[in-house]
Amino acid sequence: MSIASEAIGEQKKAAVNIVRNTWPLKKIQALFDLPFNDLLFKAHTIHRENFDPNAVQISTLLSIKTGACPEDCSYCPQSVRYDTGLEKEALMEIRAVVDAAKEAKANGASRFCMGAAWRSPKDRDLNKVTKMVEEVKALGMETCVTLGMLEDGQAQQLKDAGLDYYNHNIDTSEDYYKEVITTRTYQDRLDTIDTVRNAGINVCSGGIVGMGEASDDRAKMLQTLANMEHPPESVPINKLVQVKGTPLDGAEAIDSLEFIKTIAVARILMPTSQVRLSAGRSDMTDEMQAMCFFAGANSIFYGDQLLTTENPEESADHQLFKRLGIYPATV
Repeated sequence: MSIASEAIGEQKKAAVNIVRNTWPLKKIQALFDLPFNDLLFKAHTIHRENFDPNAVQISTLLSIKTGACPEDCSYCPQSVRYDTGLEKEALMEIRAVVDAAKEAKANGASRFCMGAAWRSPKDRDLNKVTKMVEEVKALGMETCVTLGMLEDGQAQQLKDAGLDYYNHNIDTSEDYYKEVITTRTYQDRLDTIDTVRNAGINVCSGGIVGMGEASDDRAKMLQTLANMEHPPESVPINKLVQVKGTPLDGAEAIDSLEFIKTIAVARILMPTSQVRLSAGRSDMTDEMQAMCFFAGANSIFYGDQLLTTENPEESADHQLFKRLGIYPATV
């Protein structure tokens, strides 16, 4: 590790102890209203102060239990309520998950994320998942799971297994949430995040843009995340992947520049969080991704599939990283 990288690491550690600002909505809206170049300059300056600007953390996401989810999330092909042609699959065997993690590590991933399509996990299933966490952790990788809503004891069980991150997105603003999901409340999501945080697990929480929401909804979503007592350590920003058979198929796509602005504002509001360029990269040009990295994105999902939707092939990411002079961040 270079002296510069060590210094950046120390700055990040120190920044965690700084009391966070409470961002009023008007200030966040004012950031979105800045001239594009001014916004990107501000975001990139903050990004460079807290991170190596050419290092990107690489995660791989595996669906360990697919389909038959009882929730009605309008964007999700795994909901049992929608006919998307997706075949449901039972919880994977531990060895198959570990083999996938080994392959991900060999391909450059430092974090292995496991997703299960549940409203909340049953204890018998959680016992298998904790074993997966233990074995993936033993490979020297960071671990992350997304399993739906958790109770206190379940979060503690995952913490005891060595879980590093728990993903639970808030998806959108509280105002727009009911237009997307009716089977659980916004408060349910916030309660799960609090449960995870209280167990001492790092939080991974972000949202999806391009679901028909207004620009103010994107500002309010980021406000909710940034104004948490401890903002998420990882903030995935997803561009809606439209799936035939889901209610959001056919929604008007978000403007590319508006998406990049969302990345930039997330970086400004949460300067020490990893901002992940997440779902939707298959529809992004190399130039759009490059601007997202400049605006403050410093994490991606790597591999040709995200749960059940397409993602750029690893070879394409290798080529893009080489062209941009980007390299994988070390854990």
